[in-house]
Amino acid sequence: MAFRVMVVGGYGNFGSIVCRHLAQMPEIELLLSGRNARKLQHKVEELQAQSGRACEGWCGDAMGAGFQAALRELNIQLVVHTGGPFQGQSYAVAESCIDAGVNYCDLADCRTFVNGIDVLDARAREAGVAVLSGCSSVPTLSSAIIDEQRSRFARIDSIEHGISSSAKMPGLSTVEGVLAYAGTPIKQLKNGQVHEVLGWLDLTLRTMPQLGTRVLANVDVPDMDIFARRYGAQTLRFKAGAGLKLGGVANALLAQALRFGLVRDHVRWAARLHRLGTWFERFGDGKSAMYIDVQGIGVDDQPLSMTAQLTALNDKGPEIPSCAAVALATKMARGYAPQPGARPCVGEISVDEYLAAINDPANLSLSVQFSDGQR
Repeated sequence: MAFRVMVVGGYGNFGSIVCRHLAQMPEIELLLSGRNARKLQHKVEELQAQSGRACEGWCGDAMGAGFQAALRELNIQLVVHTGGPFQGQSYAVAESCIDAGVNYCDLADCRTFVNGIDVLDARAREAGVAVLSGCSSVPTLSSAIIDEQRSRFARIDSIEHGISSSAKMPGLSTVEGVLAYAGTPIKQLKNGQVHEVLGWLDLTLRTMPQLGTRVLANVDVPDMDIFARRYGAQTLRFKAGAGLKLGGVANALLAQALRFGLVRDHVRWAARLHRLGTWFERFGDGKSAMYIDVQGIGVDDQPLSMTAQLTALNDKGPEIPSCAAVALATKMARGYAPQPGARPCVGEISVDEYLAAINDPANLSLSVQFSDGQR
């Protein structure tokens, strides 16, 4: 019997990628949900034409009162929630899944949303369902890469990681989400002490293999809390940036304007920056990457450093945050049952499973290098 998966926001930017992959899998029956009947029907027809397989649509509000009943009636076994932005969003979708006895994952990278999901843990355990938040680049893939090499380290002292996207603009809701903390304090860890940095400021340059020099700035992610507990790191930093240096400068200017009260509504400016970025994306090189720098002590009691980089070419970067959910759905369709409870999505998917879900070795590659001594 096929495994029935519903993708909430299935015609959106990341939802479309998730659906394109799932529609190709014979062990999965795919259903899309959304509030716009025209967009929903168009995406269903498009997927059926591409895959040659039937898929269904459910038009309605996944955060509304009728969602729980729909999940039961449609016999859904896993919900993939892609309907961001998750900043300030309630857990209504996850709560409906718990009440319906349906497993749930989302693509959130909002620190408070992902790390606050454990408020549903008791309910999820009682219902016997898994509620996994942050099934995305961070923290799912970032933790998987470190987990794979964790045995080389007797102790991890610092982790600095980040993402440099291509110039191709994501959906407007994604831009609104990531700019929500522009100019606002972000708690990080330095030598075991909590300290604050400001979102989208502290511009730095990083030279990245195949990408050249990119501009990066402070960004808030769930990893800042998770990595302190999971790895015992005393220093944690995360940065991100757009594919064009102009984008990093524009984000920083907005952050300063918000910080000093010159601008009060980041949503309006997010729309403007989105339009500007869409016009400039033609000048990008189509390359993006996630990098992870880990420093600590090796099992030989000598200093050890690791640098990992997952590189995406030809504007394939959005495949990376999208395909954690694809990997999870595939694994569950083949018999994997995550432990009941509500938690961030770490330790559920290996690097190999992640890359197999993307299945594009010509455009995505992972390199991991080690060196003795501190960099």
